[in-house]
Amino acid sequence: MRPIYVRELTEQERRTLEQGLRSSSAFTVRRCQILLSSAAGKTANQIAVELHCSGQGVREAIHAFEREGVACLREKSHARQDQQSAFDEAGRERLRELIRLSPRQFGHKTSVWTLALLAETCQGEEIASRPLNADNVGYVLREVGIEWRRAKHRIRSPDGHYAHRKKDETNSNLGPPAERIGS
Repeated sequence: MRPIYVRELTEQERRTLEQGLRSSSAFTVRRCQILLSSAAGKTANQIAVELHCSGQGVREAIHAFEREGVACLREKSHARQDQQSAFDEAGRERLRELIRLSPRQFGHKTSVWTLALLAETCQGEEIASRPLNADNVGYVLREVGIEWRRAKHRIRSPDGHYAHRKKDETNSNLGPPAERIGS
């Protein structure tokens, strides 16, 4: 591999790089050190040994300077820039419809959706463009305005006094109050 160097620096660029050596940002200081060393004629591997960093990191800094000039001295966001959602607009709409159907219609043994079951079904029905997990589905549901809560199984009785009797029954199961010691 042939060594790479930064191009000839203008006087303004050299001043900016020298000022950057006094920056409060470690990223900026390191980039300035790399670029000034390269302008002095050192190879990427020599700079890497001198600054205790990787040769690839030095080469990336030099390429960034070639592309962006002194703008490469500011650290960029590390967040992904590509489309992350596994659901396009049609997939989101199909998910809205899917959640209103019973899981039994899709061959599941339960009548209650879970996020994991929704993820599995979305993959099986090819609603999503990539593999999913429960967190992905929960995030998309929040985006489309559906608030997801864990399913709770409740006993329902046609008896109008069921709730009152159930409350009395649970209170009577507690037994007598505990005796106080020392009273």
